[in-house]
Amino acid sequence: MIPRYTHPEMGCIWAEQRKYDTWLRVEVAAARAMAEIGLVPEEAARDIAACGSVDAERVDEIEQTTKHDVIAFTTAVAEQVGPSARWLHFGLTSSDVLDTALALQMREACGVILDDVAALIAAVGDRAREHRDTPMVGRTHGVHAEPMTFGLKLALWHAELERDRHRIELARKTVSVGKISGAVGTYAHLEPEIEKWVCSELGLSPVRVASQVVQRDRHAELLAALAVTGASLEKFALEVRGLQKTEIGEVEEGFAKGQKGSSAMPHKRNPIGCEQLTGLARLLRANAMAAFENVALWHERDISHSSVERVIIPDSFIALDHMLRRFTRIVANLVVHPERMRENLERSRGVVFSGTVLLALAQRGVSREQAYLWVQRAAMQSHDEGLDFKELLAADAEVMAVLSRDGLEQAFDLDRQLRHVGPVVDRVLSGTPELDAAS
Repeated sequence: MIPRYTHPEMGCIWAEQRKYDTWLRVEVAAARAMAEIGLVPEEAARDIAACGSVDAERVDEIEQTTKHDVIAFTTAVAEQVGPSARWLHFGLTSSDVLDTALALQMREACGVILDDVAALIAAVGDRAREHRDTPMVGRTHGVHAEPMTFGLKLALWHAELERDRHRIELARKTVSVGKISGAVGTYAHLEPEIEKWVCSELGLSPVRVASQVVQRDRHAELLAALAVTGASLEKFALEVRGLQKTEIGEVEEGFAKGQKGSSAMPHKRNPIGCEQLTGLARLLRANAMAAFENVALWHERDISHSSVERVIIPDSFIALDHMLRRFTRIVANLVVHPERMRENLERSRGVVFSGTVLLALAQRGVSREQAYLWVQRAAMQSHDEGLDFKELLAADAEVMAVLSRDGLEQAFDLDRQLRHVGPVVDRVLSGTPELDAAS
């Protein structure tokens, strides 16, 4: 069943009617290819092509008796084709049709996902430009580390989404293959030229070699790429959830007029969208694991993968389509509180500049170990007693014997601390390739 939130285009790709119509496309292409070399009468190929569509309800009705979906399909088509139907499915095995048709569906679905990713990249880029220079505190282990900007955080998302897009593009190419090589991949009944003709007609590449099926490492690669993209969305959503905590309050999901957050607590504004994405990412990972299990089949094929794929492939595409569209809306409507970011940055009383002070002392001849002891001493006192870090350093005779007052002020200069951040954000958003080729 297609969930109600699915974009109609993605839902249509995986609908039963589309599946049978795609099977018919493969059958028509095969009949035309065979007619081209004189194996099948041209009139028969024209009659099969004239079928146009097949009634999904009729296929399902026949399957109640045959217990075989492809036989039910060919029977339903034959009812429309008439006498020429004896050339329908000629020399083919079920997987010739199923796997080639599935490739067409997956390729089309990848196109929808790639459009979704592009829209999200654009939305993240817009917000990254908006907050290129919005200072906030960076956190490691959940604890204040050093200053950064919200634009830099968004630039990280942008770059990761670019990698996700690249992975999906590669996986789409990997699965865009067809096979018309028979029951064990030997071309016992049809020449390899038929396969080439059919795949060319459908815009697919013929596999170099197959058993009864296209090998499932290809499908596992695709499901893995979808799951990695879902993991990226989970990462971004988790960040929004963390920053929306009441105690932090730096960003929050948009809250529409009339929206309700809790049946019991009218004040609640919860990050429900991001929580939903976090849960769906788990589903994508589980589906990818099932795809890995499908790689190993007995000998030239068994059908242990078939029932799994009927669930995991449509569901993964449907879920990720929804996730990408949902997060694009979240990003576009994200409420950002720069003043709260500044407040939180200053909440730790300046200790976020401890690393800069450490280096300033080292540059003036103090050993790193000694400098670390002096700086840590002041930082711990600031933490324990709630005192201003810079003032403690200014009152420390050992520190000030090395640092001038101007030198101390310079170590706490936020603009200097962030001087390289803007260009980094610009570099990411400009589309300049990352320096790390592996990225």
